[in-house]
Amino acid sequence: MAHVTTVALRPQRHSRIYWLLRDTQILSLRSLKHIKREPDQLAGAVFQPILLIVMFNFLFGGAINTGSHESYINFVIAGIFIENAVLTAITASTSTATDMLTGVIDRFRTLPMHKSAILTGHVVSTLFSVLVGTAVMIGAGFIFGFRPHADFASWLAAIGLTALVTFGLSWVAVLIGLIGKSVEAVQQFGMILILPIIVSSAFVPTQTMPKWLQVFANNQPITQAIDAVRALLLGQPVGDHVRLTLIWFVGIIVVAYIAASVLFRRRTAD
Repeated sequence: MAHVTTVALRPQRHSRIYWLLRDTQILSLRSLKHIKREPDQLAGAVFQPILLIVMFNFLFGGAINTGSHESYINFVIAGIFIENAVLTAITASTSTATDMLTGVIDRFRTLPMHKSAILTGHVVSTLFSVLVGTAVMIGAGFIFGFRPHADFASWLAAIGLTALVTFGLSWVAVLIGLIGKSVEAVQQFGMILILPIIVSSAFVPTQTMPKWLQVFANNQPITQAIDAVRALLLGQPVGDHVRLTLIWFVGIIVVAYIAASVLFRRRTAD
């Protein structure tokens, strides 16, 4: 009679960091599938960057003097990079609010998973959307006359700063999504993230603004990020813009992440 050998299956043992990254990957894919299945979000990720370039280059470009020898599209495209990051980051607030208010979180709490991955998944999917939009924007920019003077390292730095801004603002958006009592309220409150892009160097030089407004415009994080990306793409001296952008947004990430994590634990506590 043949002997049957049985092998005991042992559960895989991995570190907490491994499972956190694994759970984040799964929930990020979940958020990206939502974008794929919802035409408005998919259109926003792909067509929004093109519409921004067309609008600012052809509608406003002929009326704005940038005070430099660069074409307006060369001047404005850095601002559009960051504006697209802001507009896309806002979607993380509504996604978070939807999860919190529709009972999905209660289902996740019954699963053996890192609960913080729920929030991180929204942030990572937003970051992916912005990087796709940035690639589309670069292609459209070249079609419409964008002619950068950046080398490969400068391109990497510019895209890296855009990703950093997205990551930071996405955590702020997640925090807004946790605070809101309804999806509609979160959508309205999320618009506060647009104010800094309006009062910045995105579309016009800050020197053209009233003196009192220049104080705010020149010393807020969005302007620092735009000026850093613009200098990198156009082969200009970056000055302190890169350093200040890193300081601002690393600080924003730390504060927003801690605040969102604490609030999430309180709202999901038994």
